[in-house]
Amino acid sequence: MAESWLVAGLGNPGERYAETRHNAGAMVIQTLCERFGTRPRKVRFVPVAAADTTYQGTPLSLVLAAAYMNESGPPLASFARKRDIPVERVVIVHDDIDLAFGALRIKRGGGTAGHHGLDSIVQAFRSPDFYRVRLGVGRPPGRQDTVKFVLQPFAKREQADAEVLVQDAADATLSLVADGLERTQDRFNRSGPPA
Repeated sequence: MAESWLVAGLGNPGERYAETRHNAGAMVIQTLCERFGTRPRKVRFVPVAAADTTYQGTPLSLVLAAAYMNESGPPLASFARKRDIPVERVVIVHDDIDLAFGALRIKRGGGTAGHHGLDSIVQAFRSPDFYRVRLGVGRPPGRQDTVKFVLQPFAKREQADAEVLVQDAADATLSLVADGLERTQDRFNRSGPPA
């Protein structure tokens, strides 16, 4: 049997945040769950919801932390320990304001660029060496506050491209597990929405 992977999408729990830019990572997990015909269920003793499935023979746990994004590291690290999944088989899917809206980047390791969700994960896993699927949500226009900006839904004119971004990020996540980092980067890395 192939070794298990943990794929976690970052976001804030609750309806109020469900459609916001900051929840782009969580949207990818919901999309993957829909594709596999499953849904995340609460896990005993760990504040996460997880759906277990397999892709091309590889077991996957699709996970959402039940904590706010900035505190999502400890629940995800606890779940990984419980399932005996090392950091090398962890994929974190998240929004990124340093990428133009619609951009998609896949990488492993590196800094957090002040993303508090990633900070929490690096601390909890005691390692930055997990994979990241980064969804570009763009920077706030003018002098708008960054926090307010990421806690807003995508604008109407962005919604079609946002949907494509989430679907492509779901494809990239599965490619990462099945085909590895380099092939996935070659296929999916882009600096804006697909033309």
